[in-house]
Amino acid sequence: MMEGMGGYRERPGVVPGTTLWTRTGGGGTPYRVLPDGCMDLIWHDGELMVAGPDTAAYVVTDRPGSSYAGLRFAPGVAPALFGAPAHEVRDRRVPLADLWPAARARHLAARADAGPTAALESWAAARLRGAGPADPLPAAVTAGLAAGHTVAGIAAGCGLGERQLRRRCEAAFGYGPRTLRRVLRLQHALALARAGTPLARVAADAGYADQPHLSREVRALAGVPLRELL
Repeated sequence: MMEGMGGYRERPGVVPGTTLWTRTGGGGTPYRVLPDGCMDLIWHDGELMVAGPDTAAYVVTDRPGSSYAGLRFAPGVAPALFGAPAHEVRDRRVPLADLWPAARARHLAARADAGPTAALESWAAARLRGAGPADPLPAAVTAGLAAGHTVAGIAAGCGLGERQLRRRCEAAFGYGPRTLRRVLRLQHALALARAGTPLARVAADAGYADQPHLSREVRALAGVPLRELL
């Protein structure tokens, strides 16, 4: 999720589990991309790149006139489509050609130059059709974390040991379930705070021990205090 940007728009993608977004009019003002457990395929000034799952805020300053179109994949969705485990691109932005044969990446980039949003959604739909049945683990893990279950309980519910669960989560999300819990909890807290919920209540409802715990986690993951971020 991006903070402090002009010219940013998003809508639900045609492909389930995706969000289509665009950003135009960049230039000079830094902004933060906050960790959200997601991966993105991004067309930027004629190039395609993959944004991996972040463990902390990623600060960007664009060239004047820069433009973006991106397809954001819900946590755990992208690795099957990219054909690469999420931990390989954790905290990284890499050219698509680093993950795919260069000729295939160039072909998609050429399509994106002619119409990036349509090209990205068409690519995702085709990849989804060819990917086979979805792995049920990512949905089970995110649902378990949202319900407040322990990692041990989630692992047992998935028929796995905790080490096995961590390995599967690193491939699906880019990091283990405890880090994923922190990232998803941050996003929940920000949604509550933006809706006008008092911060003490935000801390309790989002699952923090207290308001200072919320403040420490926001600073650790977002790089700035909560009130400044809001």
